[in-house]
Amino acid sequence: MSQSITRLNPPALPNAGNAGYSQISIVAPGRMAYISGQVAWRADGGPTPTGLAEQMDLVSANARAALEAVGAKPQDIVIARVYMVDMTPERMDVLMPSFLATFDGVQPCVTGIGVAALAAPDLQVEMELVVRLPD
Repeated sequence: MSQSITRLNPPALPNAGNAGYSQISIVAPGRMAYISGQVAWRADGGPTPTGLAEQMDLVSANARAALEAVGAKPQDIVIARVYMVDMTPERMDVLMPSFLATFDGVQPCVTGIGVAALAAPDLQVEMELVVRLPD
């Protein structure tokens, strides 16, 4: 099977690979899945973690569960968008280990977006995915 996503970090752009993502993803024709923003809500209705890192751990677990539900793996992610309340470099440093762990070393395109609020006042981070489904 040929590779369905080619990832590039051209020399004319900053090397995003050092930060754990790619500047460009080229997708072979195929079926796509658009995974809604995943937040730190538990399937059993349990409490939302209060810490940013703990929320990102749960967001990551929810995103991986969504991938599994569509028969995909981290290498099938084309782009991940992460929305964070009060985005600062310091908060990004807290978020990144759990965020990057979502991808098992694969480096999809990534966009980080600072927002004033999310769907509930206790939520600090949300992640949505665009996925090329495997053949």
